[in-house]
Amino acid sequence: MRRAWHAEWTKLRTDAGNAWLALGVLVLTVAVGAGVAMTSRCDAADCGGDPVRLCLTGVMAGQAAVGTVAVLSVGNEYGTGMMRTTLTAVPRRLTVLCAKAAVLTAVTLATATAAVLGSLLVGRLVGPGRGFTPEHGYPALSLTDGPTLRAAAGSVLYLALIGLLSLGLALAVRDSATAIGIVLALLFVFPILARVVADPDWQRHLQQFAPMTAGLAVQSTVGTDRLPIGPWQGLGVLALWAGAALTAGGRSLRTRDA
Repeated sequence: MRRAWHAEWTKLRTDAGNAWLALGVLVLTVAVGAGVAMTSRCDAADCGGDPVRLCLTGVMAGQAAVGTVAVLSVGNEYGTGMMRTTLTAVPRRLTVLCAKAAVLTAVTLATATAAVLGSLLVGRLVGPGRGFTPEHGYPALSLTDGPTLRAAAGSVLYLALIGLLSLGLALAVRDSATAIGIVLALLFVFPILARVVADPDWQRHLQQFAPMTAGLAVQSTVGTDRLPIGPWQGLGVLALWAGAALTAGGRSLRTRDA
């Protein structure tokens, strides 16, 4: 397992494209979050805004780069035929799957942690000037605050789970373009359907079932009792999606030739 992990780490870090995509996760997450934080306002007490979630909006953009890194880490191997070499060197295919998942998760957690902390720092600096002040019921953003810490940690885990979901789908379909299309559809089609459907009950069910909508509930620090699904329960829904994708990908890896 250690040798397999080292091989996967070598493949991931020596591909220059992955380094740029990892940088893209950091830049997109912080930049989009900063843009939203700088254009939001709270002009009165109890204005209903959620400064933590606002400055973490960039996670929705960063997840696209995370998914792309995960998909390409598998898709490129199938596209070039490198997967045959990988499976020859490591015949135990479950070991290959675990090594890929472990390396991807470690890299994603490190990058996501930096991105989330950067977003919160921007929010802490910008928020008071946009009306999110103690006078309006919003203390300065701090990780010592339980809901803020939960939103930050949950956002990091969210991005890691998106990576695992994408990895599993890439192993299942074995084509980068198709896998990226499926990942983006899973993330963004459900929220669109929830807006189109007129029935409130079906809207709520779609929001509870959708991997992105449910998973990002963990970012909410205001009005959590009004959410379609609880913060940690929503992240659990995303974990089930990721688990199902990895199961499908592992089965494909084990039963089909490279």
